[in-house]
Amino acid sequence: MSAATTRSRTPDRLCVEAVDLARAAAEEAAAPGVVGEHTAAIAEGDRVVTHFFECKDPAYRGWRWAVTVTRASRAKNVTLDETVLLPGGDALLAPEWVPWSERLRPGDMGPGDLLPTDAEDLRLEPGWSGEDAPPPNSVVSTEMAELVEAEDADVTDRAVVPVRGSITSVAEELGMRRARVLSRYGLHSAADRWDESFGAKTPMAQAAPASCVSCGFLVAVGGSLGQAFGVCANEFGPADGRLVSLAYGCGGHSEAAVMPKPPRPAPPVLDSMASDEFTLRPTPDVGSVPSTDLLAPDLGHS
Repeated sequence: MSAATTRSRTPDRLCVEAVDLARAAAEEAAAPGVVGEHTAAIAEGDRVVTHFFECKDPAYRGWRWAVTVTRASRAKNVTLDETVLLPGGDALLAPEWVPWSERLRPGDMGPGDLLPTDAEDLRLEPGWSGEDAPPPNSVVSTEMAELVEAEDADVTDRAVVPVRGSITSVAEELGMRRARVLSRYGLHSAADRWDESFGAKTPMAQAAPASCVSCGFLVAVGGSLGQAFGVCANEFGPADGRLVSLAYGCGGHSEAAVMPKPPRPAPPVLDSMASDEFTLRPTPDVGSVPSTDLLAPDLGHS
């Protein structure tokens, strides 16, 4: 029997000696051959002892079978309390559970995935406030509103057409018919995230000859973010189609280096007013071949 250890009390002798009972319970819960050597016996209370056995399952390296036995006061029979598999000091454990909303990273979403937003998301705030009804002094009269709604019903679905004169209809005309919009916190979070990738502190911007605020390839954006960001439209730049800070820059700046026009060669000069004479046969006084050796002209007959 292995040496018993104590936890601020002396373990019960009969419970400590019930190693066979504890092993049988562990093998019944697991399988024969998986339960290894007895390693320790710890007192959990008065006449309550937990026996630990080595686990030989390769999937549970460092785990231990823990079997708790006990006996009643003045009783000599030891009974089984519980059997459980517990991790040891060097056990292989699964990582701590993290909610999906905290595990999600940019780029994890795929086609068909849905990402619900919390009702109290700090990045969002109500798109408009106030009562959704025309004020008493509205310029849209009741009769005109009914006429306009009747005309709209002929070409559109009444379920999606807001009431004329309401805050919803005005927001739709201005392109603001959204239940929630970015809050100040959401704007600052997005600006900090975008500035980290395409901002003034990036190595590309530090080596750029000029910033994007003076680049002809910068496309302006609306809203408050347009005061600090724009979209790059240079297909050869590193941030094409990306939202860049106005303080960002790259070597593709439109005014960094203007390429000169390539030199055009001069047109060829042709003199068609004069002609050069070329002799078809050598003259008698020119050349090293005697004139007597020259062949007679071919007259075309024998």
